[in-house]
Amino acid sequence: MPPMLPALDRAALHLTDVLPSCLAALSGSANRLELPPVERAVVVLVDGLGASSLRASAGHARHLAAKLTKRARLVSGFPTTTAVALASLTTGVSPGVHGLVGYTALVPAADAVLNQLTGWGAQMRPAEWQSQPTVFEQATATGVECTVVGAARYENSGFTEAVLRGAAYIAGKSIAERFTAARAVLDRGGRGLVYLYVPELDMAAHAFGWQSDKWRAALETVDAETHNFAENLRKGEGMLLTADHGMLDIPLTSHVLIDADPALVAGVRHVAGDPRCLQLHLEPSLGESERDALLEAWRVAEGERAWVVTRDEAIEEGWFGEVLPGIRSRIGDIMVAARKNVAYYDSRRTPVAKRTMIGQHGSWSDDELIVPLLRFGAFDR
Repeated sequence: MPPMLPALDRAALHLTDVLPSCLAALSGSANRLELPPVERAVVVLVDGLGASSLRASAGHARHLAAKLTKRARLVSGFPTTTAVALASLTTGVSPGVHGLVGYTALVPAADAVLNQLTGWGAQMRPAEWQSQPTVFEQATATGVECTVVGAARYENSGFTEAVLRGAAYIAGKSIAERFTAARAVLDRGGRGLVYLYVPELDMAAHAFGWQSDKWRAALETVDAETHNFAENLRKGEGMLLTADHGMLDIPLTSHVLIDADPALVAGVRHVAGDPRCLQLHLEPSLGESERDALLEAWRVAEGERAWVVTRDEAIEEGWFGEVLPGIRSRIGDIMVAARKNVAYYDSRRTPVAKRTMIGQHGSWSDDELIVPLLRFGAFDR
């Protein structure tokens, strides 16, 4: 095993603590976030808003940045990618339990790598692939009204069925419309849990980078709308704002093409995961010596730029939390998690015309892993 592998801080607050703590607060119970009792709770998830990028962009988000103290942070989880993190948020369990283990993942029964956000269908059925109860299902069973407010394009997706089931979905085209819809839900009264999803920053970062004017403009909108919404929270209403992951800007010149070295792809059947966290699934016919040779080739070639570990090593180090037996084969035989500001691509599968993403995430840097946990209304104490 390579030395000094990263690991999740088990004592820290995690994304998996957010919705379970809100549900506990709605019943007046103790919880990991130490939230006080409330009648109505709102969780705003700003996709791609890392704590470091919020701090660096404080001039564009003076209301949010003012709340970003050292204690107002939590750990997203690993891999730091949307499909994994949102499933962890809404189920309250680790990737090794809910089963979404990367941006793309091997579906063993189909012998195919499918996108975990968009690849749902006969080969990957939502209720089977992600079979854990969501926090919304648990909340509904106790009489709490659950609502998701998001963009219309996600309303009937397989991913929504997999990780948001148990909640009514309300579509809002703009960030402002979504906050208005959330306020209308709160105005109905009664015990309620509202989840509001903001994808605009993530989209801007992927296309232009998190240091771009486009990203900063989206951040300014989130800051203004969050502030306006928080100013109108009433007694017994609390709000949290967090994120699924942060971002790094990776230029085209920092792309590493793995197929440029035949030794790194010999015996690799599938490449899954994220550009900053590859999951290599090997040919079943490979013998132990061939597997060892491939692992060593990766460690020699990339040992300074990435953590290269086997599936067993990753699981032993707790990278995916507890891993259920049925989930194990979804994780790559070899994992390549970037240490430096690089992204890994197989140019045979992803030609240069498709390698346009600037903002990236997926690995272990604090910029990717640490996200805000900002408190408003009854939760701000």
